[in-house]
Amino acid sequence: MPASRYRCAACGNLTRFDVTTSRRTKAFHHYTVGGALEVEDEQVLDESIDEVTCRWCGTGASVEIIDAEDGSTG
Repeated sequence: MPASRYRCAACGNLTRFDVTTSRRTKAFHHYTVGGALEVEDEQVLDESIDEVTCRWCGTGASVEIIDAEDGSTG
């Protein structure tokens, strides 16, 4: 899943956002003899973006997704 680009219409921020996502994954858990966990072969089965908040002004209501190719909002 390619990462989305965002813009805050309230303050103009293009670079700093808090993004909350939910993921459902399947992974192979490999425990060493010493008990240390190594997660291998992780597959994302489902992913959704729950919330995007501007780090500069704190609003989520004015955050827009922009088209990464031409910079236009969409």
